[in-house]
Amino acid sequence: MNKLPRVLIVMGSDSDYPIIEPCVKLLNEFAVITEVRICSAHRTPDIAAELARSAEAVGVDVIIAAAGKAAALPGVLAAHTPLPVIGIPIMSDALGGLDALLSIVQMPPGVPVAAVALNGAENAALLAVQIIAVRDGVMRAKMKEYKAGLVRKIEQKDTALQENLRKLYPLA
Repeated sequence: MNKLPRVLIVMGSDSDYPIIEPCVKLLNEFAVITEVRICSAHRTPDIAAELARSAEAVGVDVIIAAAGKAAALPGVLAAHTPLPVIGIPIMSDALGGLDALLSIVQMPPGVPVAAVALNGAENAALLAVQIIAVRDGVMRAKMKEYKAGLVRKIEQKDTALQENLRKLYPLA
């Protein structure tokens, strides 16, 4: 592949950035160029539509959209682009994020949006990397190493647990 992969991250409000920041950080670790924007499906629908329509032309590979409450933003973006869109439902005080989750996962036929967990920014980043890795061997190798690192971390934690249990409870 001759270009660095690009992901457009769109959030409905600047208050969503603390939730989105781990996504930006993880994509950066994978050497994915990110553009982070704020727009509203309801208050700036023309801007949202234009971001989605122009994304392919500027080299974006995947769009990640975070939204809470009515969470229309991922669907609005998906309606205006052929690119894959990943929705991050944001937890809210009113309904705990269930409203956002249901808005994202109940898209009509023909307008798919992938959904990750509530506030699931890291998984959104990883899913974007996996989508890019379908055609990018370097990214696929990075993803394999990332997953191998997860295995190593769990193995280390298990080893430490077993050692601690043997010290505390020799008969266990």
